[in-house]
Amino acid sequence: MFIGRKNELQFLESRYLSSSAELIVLYGRRRIGKTETLTQFIKGKPAVFYACTETPDSEQLTRFSTKLLSTGMPASRYTSRFRNWDEAILSIRDLPEKGKKILVIDEFPYMCKGNPAIPSILQNVWDHELAKENVMIILCGSSMSFMEKELLAEKNPLYGRATGIYRMDPMPFRDAQQFFPDWSLEDRISAFSILGGIPYYLSRFDGKEDLKHNIIHRILEKGSILYSEVDFLLRQELRETNIYNAIIEAVALGNTTLSLIHDKTGLDKSKISVYLKNLIELGIVEREFSILTSTAERAKSQRGLYHLTDPYFQFWYTFVYPNVSELETNDAEGVYRYMVEPKLHEFASHAFEKICTEWIRDMNRENRLPFHFVRVGRWWDKVNHRENGRKWSTSEEIDILACSADQSRILLGECKYRNEKTGTDVYRKLQSKFIVPPDTHLWYCLFSFSGFTEPMKDLAAKEGVLCFDRKDMERTLLEESCKIRNEGGGAGKLGIRDDE
Repeated sequence: MFIGRKNELQFLESRYLSSSAELIVLYGRRRIGKTETLTQFIKGKPAVFYACTETPDSEQLTRFSTKLLSTGMPASRYTSRFRNWDEAILSIRDLPEKGKKILVIDEFPYMCKGNPAIPSILQNVWDHELAKENVMIILCGSSMSFMEKELLAEKNPLYGRATGIYRMDPMPFRDAQQFFPDWSLEDRISAFSILGGIPYYLSRFDGKEDLKHNIIHRILEKGSILYSEVDFLLRQELRETNIYNAIIEAVALGNTTLSLIHDKTGLDKSKISVYLKNLIELGIVEREFSILTSTAERAKSQRGLYHLTDPYFQFWYTFVYPNVSELETNDAEGVYRYMVEPKLHEFASHAFEKICTEWIRDMNRENRLPFHFVRVGRWWDKVNHRENGRKWSTSEEIDILACSADQSRILLGECKYRNEKTGTDVYRKLQSKFIVPPDTHLWYCLFSFSGFTEPMKDLAAKEGVLCFDRKDMERTLLEESCKIRNEGGGAGKLGIRDDE
């Protein structure tokens, strides 16, 4: 099954249908499904898909030539290898099929590593020849630092030539959960909390088996497909993996500030900052600020919190890394029973908050909220309270805060992923967390997986509180699946390469 990636495919299709030549840069972290998305896009089109390898430049040119000449273009009658890269790249316009000719170069950084002059060669060919032709070149890469800091940087010869730049992100929950259509919503949320929206990870779970079986035999069992995944990715991208392991584990265990990471690891703070910067560039760690923090404050503030962006890294460092000794002696079932299972629901609660934020974004795009917001995220700050002449200050946190551009309209949301109904106490507590600025219109939204008490339902109807529970989520996901089927999209063959 080919699942999701509707926006990516629409973007590529719109560029393909344009009346001009297109030079597209598409990139994203490893395992995110770039290769399969591009393969899906070029079906039925005059296209050459070339996957670069880490080989010497001469061998790369030979393989590239072979791929192009195998299409039956006129040059194939006279040569088995192009003399240089200029000739090879120019030959894309000679593909025998009609229509816009497509050349996809997957893992483009490997080609540049073998020959640093490739961007200059492509820039020259593009400026003088291909920019006038009916062609579409797609440069794809997984090396985030190379794609953002080298290829798209002002110093690079290709700077300003790209007609489209698309960074692929993990799938949202509404797409990811389609990998397990027969599972309960709770198990789909748990799977998402473990695997995130990474198609490679999601495809490694077997939807015909239950969640427990998949965690034990696809992650915890020594030799299983995902057991060594984190170690493999770190060694492929980074040196000094022992130091990175210490920092990532510290963040995974809740040490979210530079000071706490220093206390946990004992590393010098200036060095920690460098390592964290590298992890941020790889998309493993993010620095989060309270949603209302200004741009100026973000630039100079030390209040940001560090989190792991990749749920699988969070799961691995929470449950696998600390129990490697037991897992190496084949006690996967024991680790699951005593370490994973008792904490899994709580672990999934963080993913539930992200799913609820995703829900709010969807409603915003569909204009189903009281106002259209431009910013949404978590909020935290110290709040000064006053009651009966007594003053005190507390640190408060709100799961979801969405606001208009001028912050005159604000929506506050609370997410409860627990096995009991949410009552009026949660709503009243939410109201007390935020001091409403003058001339601000405020709305409230509650997400409760297990539903709401009758008093809360009555209060919500009276005060206009938006309330959503498991049934609302299941109904919306079912409607989304029916919509996809009716549109004829979202379902096809899913084949994700091991390096994607």
